[in-house]
Amino acid sequence: MSRETIVLGAGMVGVSIAWHLARRGRSVLLMDRQPPGRETSFGNGGLIQREAVRPYPFPRELGKLLAVLPNRRADIRYSVRGMFESAGPLFSYWRYSAPQAHARIIPEYASLIALSTQEHAPMIAAAGAGELVKKQGWLEVYRTRAGLEARAEEARDAAERFGVTYELLDGAGLQRREPQLSEGPAGAIHWTNAWGSVDPGGLVAAYAAAFEREGGRFQQAEVRGLSRGGQGWRVETAEGAHEVQDVVVAFGPWAGDWLKPLGYRLPTFVKRGYHMHYGARDGRWLHHWLLDAEVGYILAPMRAGIRLTTGAELERREAPPHPGQLEAAEAEARRLYPGLGERRDPEPWKGARPCLPDMKPVIGPAPRHPGLWFAFGHGHQGFTLGPVTGRVLTEMMEGETPAVDMTPFRADRF
Repeated sequence: MSRETIVLGAGMVGVSIAWHLARRGRSVLLMDRQPPGRETSFGNGGLIQREAVRPYPFPRELGKLLAVLPNRRADIRYSVRGMFESAGPLFSYWRYSAPQAHARIIPEYASLIALSTQEHAPMIAAAGAGELVKKQGWLEVYRTRAGLEARAEEARDAAERFGVTYELLDGAGLQRREPQLSEGPAGAIHWTNAWGSVDPGGLVAAYAAAFEREGGRFQQAEVRGLSRGGQGWRVETAEGAHEVQDVVVAFGPWAGDWLKPLGYRLPTFVKRGYHMHYGARDGRWLHHWLLDAEVGYILAPMRAGIRLTTGAELERREAPPHPGQLEAAEAEARRLYPGLGERRDPEPWKGARPCLPDMKPVIGPAPRHPGLWFAFGHGHQGFTLGPVTGRVLTEMMEGETPAVDMTPFRADRF
């Protein structure tokens, strides 16, 4: 049973961990109820965000909070029941978003982000997935001069401290870079060392295929139980049980539920999101991924069409979908990008981002259970941080010094 490992969860994080472990010679079984890359990792904007060194804080300014209250925005929506059921974690999120606390979190979070494209690169090569990744960066569009100038100051800081690269564009420069947009915006930040995937779920599936070529195995199965068994761990499925030395919990927005029976009450919550694919009118295809920053949605040129992804919805994970947020984002997107065509999907996709109050994931050993490892809570950046997580967690499991100080990501920090 030595070095036999099960990784629970086949999103970007779980697949990346499985790939790294298999490369080290471990016998690895990757398990999920869905094929690789079909849950949260399927539905995101497809960006590998090397620039995302500042995690998204909870709004604290009175003006922003008042603007959210009517519940009609594209960037954030909520339900009263969803807010109530996650009241404790959300209050902690608000506290961690205070300026001094957020400033302390930024360099810790950035230590992972700084390795993001570097760690995706060997996985892209191993998967033969170069055609799925574009490396021209992306555009963060601002409609107002004040918004652009404030973000430009943050960009300068990110460049000096964390090696982010960018170009500041005025309105005319933005028009040259992306001529399909209307002429209203004040300009944009072009983040030049970030990457984008034209098929996020396909990229995860390609990484999973590379994992299998390393000798790893994938089993599509509904996990029914996780418990101590013999000298290690027992994972029960509808098809049977497996006993292994190590188990990695990379179940994304479901991880917190799975750990409660083992006595872990981590303050997990979710931010839901939606996407829809569209055609392009008269061949007016977008050339870049772009964020309409002051409204709060992403437009992404993907294989399936122009993908529009919404901001955050603070709602129960399994609650029915609410169409209003996507409709609001679509209306704004048509004003910014008149070439946005007809909907291509029969229904909007809905998913949930796995979040923790201090905006950092949990990566490392379970505090009270040898052989149990955690890797979840990546918020908006699981797609970006999967390969980094795979590397550092594997180094920890192999008894090596990780590439990053992992103290800020310990499970017992709460």
